[in-house]
Amino acid sequence: MITRFSSLYAGHVDLEDMGQEATPANERRLPNEHLATVFSKTEAMAVCMDKNGYDTLWLAEHHFQHEGYECIPNLMMMGVHLAHLTETLKIGCGFNVAPMWHPLRLAEDYATADILTGGRMVFGVGRGYHTREVESLGGPMLDQDENRDYFEEATSVILKAFENESFSHSGKYFNIPPNIPYRGYDLEELTLVPRPTHPVECWQPIVSASERGLDFMVKHGIKGVVGGGSALMSEGPVAAYRDALARSGIESDLGEGLSVGINFHLADTKEQAIKEATPFYEEHIKMFAPLGFFRGLNDEQLDAVAQRGGWTQAGVPGLEEACESRSWYCGPPEGFVEYLQELSESLPGLEMVNVQSSMGTPQQVLIEQLEWFASAVMPSFSETAEKGIDPVTVQSA
Repeated sequence: MITRFSSLYAGHVDLEDMGQEATPANERRLPNEHLATVFSKTEAMAVCMDKNGYDTLWLAEHHFQHEGYECIPNLMMMGVHLAHLTETLKIGCGFNVAPMWHPLRLAEDYATADILTGGRMVFGVGRGYHTREVESLGGPMLDQDENRDYFEEATSVILKAFENESFSHSGKYFNIPPNIPYRGYDLEELTLVPRPTHPVECWQPIVSASERGLDFMVKHGIKGVVGGGSALMSEGPVAAYRDALARSGIESDLGEGLSVGINFHLADTKEQAIKEATPFYEEHIKMFAPLGFFRGLNDEQLDAVAQRGGWTQAGVPGLEEACESRSWYCGPPEGFVEYLQELSESLPGLEMVNVQSSMGTPQQVLIEQLEWFASAVMPSFSETAEKGIDPVTVQSA
């Protein structure tokens, strides 16, 4: 049953022009002063969500994006700052890209943030998807097998450091501690100082849903974040995660241990919502399609996305098609309540949903959407959680 709502903000700054007729993604280069506005925009989101009863603000770690799409380089520093501005909102690491870190430095930074925020940081790790940032920071990305090997070993080291008073590790990439003398004795173990003082809940994105990847998650008790709304729910990542739990002997309801991400835009009518959100949706495609996140696009469509205009002729799917496939929701609040109720019925184990605005959404619109969703949709589900009332009935009453 859905009882908690969060939102993902990957860190895009406001853009002067958006959509397929605007500046192509690879031609964007914003000045530093503009890129730095990502911090005030994140602050505004956090304060809004905290006042309106959201559970978690998920932020994304990224680097070197002069285009202005994903501009937050350190989630723990940002989370500690936001904790000073809010009262109950949790700050989620969605996600720390493990191949760009030495695992013990990442573990130390998170432990520090955990303590300084009173346990309001939520840990998360990912493998990464930008060659520019991962390879530039010394991690493997072009070689996907090496990327996965590094990620799994680094994540194992981090969790071992969190969970043990002292530990050692010997692997392909890391030998911890090194075999050296120290102050009169031979070094055999290390202690992370400090370790987190609150229980660590670890999350990871589920994209390819490979058996190897999911078995690794289940082995280490890692929960999963799935994008794409309800279009992917009955098959693919959600069912695969349940199957991985079953392979380890854990019985679960479909959706248990997961959070589902849904892009949305509210308006009085579906047509109005699609019209308003289309520039943001198209900016989203410009950013993510070349990285493989819009599956099914052919070479001609990918070439069109990289250019100014010509999308219709190339057959690039529009926002209306995304709504029809239910990977997006556009329309009035009561329709979103019904959408989420259907999702809850199909995934009885699902408790948390991420509702998020698309890449490029301006700060004012983003805040308006979060406030509208909180006032018109969330109350139905909070009453459901407390009283067992059908949220559709509540909304229409």
